[in-house]
Amino acid sequence: MIRIAMWSGPRNLSTAMMRSFGARRDTTCIDEPFYAAFLDKTCTDHPLREETLAAHERDPDVVASDLAFGTRDADVFYQKHMTHHMVPGVPKEWMGHVVNVFLIRHPARVLASYAKKRTAVTLDDIGFTQQTELFAYVTEALRQKAVVIDSDDILRAPKEALSLLCSEIGIPYADDMLSWKKGPRPEDGAWAPHWYDGVWQSTGFGEPPGPLPDVQGTLGDLCAKALPHYKKLKAQAIPVDCD
Repeated sequence: MIRIAMWSGPRNLSTAMMRSFGARRDTTCIDEPFYAAFLDKTCTDHPLREETLAAHERDPDVVASDLAFGTRDADVFYQKHMTHHMVPGVPKEWMGHVVNVFLIRHPARVLASYAKKRTAVTLDDIGFTQQTELFAYVTEALRQKAVVIDSDDILRAPKEALSLLCSEIGIPYADDMLSWKKGPRPEDGAWAPHWYDGVWQSTGFGEPPGPLPDVQGTLGDLCAKALPHYKKLKAQAIPVDCD
């Protein structure tokens, strides 16, 4: 079984990517498995916090063991991860047993989307610094290959981008990845009613991205701080011909 850990921050096409892989006949998915541990350790006040803590495993060591060694009745085990969930006390060694992929998105797009769901946002909330730290951990500490793909490239050319991604991961591409049924899925986390309304209404990837949003004020300051992290990983991203 191939285990794929897909690392991103929030509002980064991450749930649509989980839908895409979940549409494959050979794949099973898990949704943000460290979310409950993150909430438990940080006491962060997120929407549907109590529902998440009640419904999901809080012990990060139990979660990590399952991600690295747990069995599934599938050839591909797709793991949707949020980089900001990897706080002190959440183990990382298990990452050596999976294929690590980094899903990136320009911070202006992330912030414009995130601000619609939560009024307060910090740099830690959007996961850019944590993403570059985890990339360094995989490539330097673990000395493994890390795959990077830009969500804008996926939206511009879904078939081409996903074909290249599958090739990098070592699994066959399937056209099933381009579409899915509307509505919730069994793998959706307890937080889904707050965050997933757009994905629940979708049947595939959205329109190609337009111009970058004009984020100003506090959001503009955060964008400026996040941008170097995005650019660092962008330089490593799979080149996708979107013409």
